[in-house]
Amino acid sequence: MDTTSPTTFNDPPPPPPLTPPPVMAPGPPARPPRRGRGWMIFAFVLLVLLGLSVLMNLGHMLESMFSIKGVGTRVAGPKLDEVVLEDNDASGKIAVVPVEGIITSQVIDRGGFNLVDIIKTQLKRADKDDKVKAVILKVDSPGGEVLASDEISRALEEFQDKSGKPVIVSMGSLAASGGYYISAPSRWIVANELTITGSIGVIMHGFNYRGLMNKVGVRPEVYKSGKFKDMLSGSREPEEVTPEERQMLQALIDETYNKFKDVVAEGRKQAHEKNEKDGRALARDWTDYADGRVLSGKEAQQLGFVDELGNFEVAVQRAKKIAKVRGGANLIEYRQRYDLSDFLGILGESQSRVLKVDVGVELPKLEAGRLYFLSPTYLR
Repeated sequence: MDTTSPTTFNDPPPPPPLTPPPVMAPGPPARPPRRGRGWMIFAFVLLVLLGLSVLMNLGHMLESMFSIKGVGTRVAGPKLDEVVLEDNDASGKIAVVPVEGIITSQVIDRGGFNLVDIIKTQLKRADKDDKVKAVILKVDSPGGEVLASDEISRALEEFQDKSGKPVIVSMGSLAASGGYYISAPSRWIVANELTITGSIGVIMHGFNYRGLMNKVGVRPEVYKSGKFKDMLSGSREPEEVTPEERQMLQALIDETYNKFKDVVAEGRKQAHEKNEKDGRALARDWTDYADGRVLSGKEAQQLGFVDELGNFEVAVQRAKKIAKVRGGANLIEYRQRYDLSDFLGILGESQSRVLKVDVGVELPKLEAGRLYFLSPTYLR
């Protein structure tokens, strides 16, 4: 008999109660990605350029609407704006045209214009404006190229003949050689006592570097179509320059020099005839002083090269008297206008890698074989 007790099976313990997952509090909202301010600066610059473009187009549209010229007509030459130098609350005007530095036909501005172009355009503006009664040519120049000086001189002469408006010259510290050449056709010349003027003459500049070539062992090989084709060549031996060549060059200089004297004689003669007793006539021996020498303003006045001694204010008063301006006149000047295209051109300009040495004075860029009206004091 089996006495073992039967095996009892107990129920498994109940599972522990399930704990609900903790509730996570929502975190702060994610920040938007931070952007730089470069786009703001770019947008601002773009907006400014757009505004300038709109204003320029509006100005051109109004100018074309009120212009007496045909639609679509474009006048060649530099763009000029009238600037008031002295407002005297008057209806009449006196235009001031400055001539400073070397007189050259080389391009001097971004628009591709030279000094001759700018002066001619200024004179055209003064001719068309009926309120402009006279022009003051403010000269402070040692001279320059023969052709450029002659073109300015002719432009001044034609302006006076066509418009009937007088040109009065106000000489600064230096108005010599080509500076006097462009002054000669004017109606009246005013100079300071200490003004350096005169220097009536012609110069042709060049270098002979054959001696240096011989030292370094360089010998030129020249093939030419005629015996005078290499005149003024700096690589020739000095003894190779024949008397015939020297005579030809001297004849060219003498011809230009005689033209200079004719401009002075004719200009001063016409001015004296119009000024009568008020102005100065050339001295009988004035040609003796037209040998390249420089003169002070006082000496030039005694010889008849200058009509009156004084400063710019004296020239203004003389212009009013000759032009018979009553009540006064505003002094104006025509200055070049630079628009958005010029500004963008400046931004896109590459930097020059030319090494410049400042010696305290800006020397003229003389080119071999070119004739110049230049004061010798400037060539030292």
